[in-house]
Amino acid sequence: MTLLIGAVAGAVGALCRYLVSGWVHRIIPSDFPRGTLTVNLTGSFLLGLVAGTHGLDTTANVALVGFLGGYTTFSTWMIETVRLGFPIMRSTRAIANLLLTLIGGIALAGAGFGLTNWK
Repeated sequence: MTLLIGAVAGAVGALCRYLVSGWVHRIIPSDFPRGTLTVNLTGSFLLGLVAGTHGLDTTANVALVGFLGGYTTFSTWMIETVRLGFPIMRSTRAIANLLLTLIGGIALAGAGFGLTNWK
C-alpha cells in the first residue's frame, strides 16, 4: 500500500511540476528555464523540511517524497542545460543553470532541514 501511495503522489507531483513550470514561464517569459529552476529549488527546500521533520520512513513522508520526486526533475534540468549551450563548458548560460540549481538546491535543502532541526 505504501508503494501505491508513493506512486500516486509522484504522479500528482509531476502534474504540479507541469503546472508550476508553465505558470512561471507565462509570468516571466524567458528562454532561460526559470520554471524548472523554480520547481527544483522549491522542491529541494520542501524535501529538506520533510527529511528534517521525521526522516523519510513514515507513510506520510513516503507520500511527500513521492510527490516531491515527481515534482522536481533531474532529466529536464540536464536537457535544458544542454539546450542553453553545447558544449556546456563554453556557455555561461548553461553553467549558470547548472550552478544555480545545484548550489541553490543544496542550500535550500539544508535550510529546510535546518529549520526543522533548530536547537
